[in-house]
Amino acid sequence: MDKPAEMFDRDHEWSALSRFITDPQPGATLGVVSGRRRQGKTFLLDAACRAAGGFYFGATEAADAESLRRLGSSLTAHVRPASPFHFADWSEAVDALLALGDERPVPVVIDEFPYLAKGNPELPSIIQEALRPLREQRTRSRARLLLCGSALSFMGRLLSGNAPLRGRAGLELVVRPLDHRLAAEFWDIGDPHLAMKVNAIVGGTPAYRREFARGDSPAGPEDFDDWVVRTVLNPETPLFREARYLLAEEPDLRDTALYLSVLAAVADGNSTRGGMAGYLERKATDIAHPINVLEDAGLLHRDADVFRDNRPAYRIAEPLIGFYHAIMRPVWDQLERPGSATRVWQASRRRFVSNVLGPHFEQVCRDWALHHADPELFGGLPARVGHGVVHDPRTRTSREVDVAVIGIADGAKPPLLAIGEAKWNDTMGAAHIERLRHVRDLITRAGRYDTTGTRLICFSGAGFNDKARAAAEADDDIRLVDLAALYG
Repeated sequence: MDKPAEMFDRDHEWSALSRFITDPQPGATLGVVSGRRRQGKTFLLDAACRAAGGFYFGATEAADAESLRRLGSSLTAHVRPASPFHFADWSEAVDALLALGDERPVPVVIDEFPYLAKGNPELPSIIQEALRPLREQRTRSRARLLLCGSALSFMGRLLSGNAPLRGRAGLELVVRPLDHRLAAEFWDIGDPHLAMKVNAIVGGTPAYRREFARGDSPAGPEDFDDWVVRTVLNPETPLFREARYLLAEEPDLRDTALYLSVLAAVADGNSTRGGMAGYLERKATDIAHPINVLEDAGLLHRDADVFRDNRPAYRIAEPLIGFYHAIMRPVWDQLERPGSATRVWQASRRRFVSNVLGPHFEQVCRDWALHHADPELFGGLPARVGHGVVHDPRTRTSREVDVAVIGIADGAKPPLLAIGEAKWNDTMGAAHIERLRHVRDLITRAGRYDTTGTRLICFSGAGFNDKARAAAEADDDIRLVDLAALYG
């Protein structure tokens, strides 16, 4: 299968789909494709069907009978039989889909599968029965049935626990947003400083450039403010209301006011359960359920504190939602009036740096350390990268660690390969390095990690002064990482 020339990246996803679809082994097989909205899942699966001569059906919110009728009409148009398909039930429809693979391996895609399951909750069980190992309709077919959906809470349960389809799937593919490097390439931005600022707003969602911004990308650093005003803060563009729609589209989010408030609390810097509860003036137990639902929906991400057990911190997983809550939601009435965006943005730029850009830069540094950095930089391969808080008993204060790189534990204490500080707007110097040295001593005394080889990493979006550079040249345990390194 040749990947379409107009498809950006997605080499891993296309390769996984190609192997699954063209697998010559007999017997129909099941695949599950999921991912947050606007990541290009439909484009990917439709292109795979076109390349392999398969069948694609996109479900909509509809009553069960109407969905069954729509599937029959689509399949009739695809197969062109002597008489049109009129299915009595879903068992009959699924068998007709499996029959598409009687002669060769062929992809059969049902997109937005959660819509169908909402209309008929028995559908996963019906598919389970249709794919029973020795069932004739399965053994004689080589259909590659692909169920796709954007409702992460539903799709995550589809193959878990005691779900009917658990153990039936031969492919479980998650289509993720582009990382910061690929996003810069996709937006055609060569300046890393500009790329980071754009990424802090729109993340790595492909649709935001192609469809929502109609290809509009900042022409250069000097165009960034104007770009924000004419795209994200412009009530005439789809990006303007996208963050609100993302929340409304999640089927498990019913009391949207409460969920919006939880996200607003996180966007305002309240990353712990206690902080969120205080912001909302509620008990921590009262917000446990909405936090769990937002996690399942992929809108909120829980990061464990690597130095303190049971003290997780939360962050908004979708940058556009974080930008909306930090910048747009507090002044929504003003923004809805055309022509107000410039005035609002001028007054919001400082909050953008502190509440949006700074935290996003820290997360990109952690992602870079885990997925992009040469392991030689840390003296070993990272097992996980996180952040946390270290208690200083002498001063009775807490020291935050923005980046903590933990290695593989070989039966002993896990090695702490590196700790780092990330500053977007600060030119880093010797004081930052001394702070990291002090924090490393505190971690050593705590005894949880092996710190004999712990290196000190400074991440900066503004650069480093001469003292910092001199310290790094004199001590191999000190490393300086700038934007050029983060973007390769």
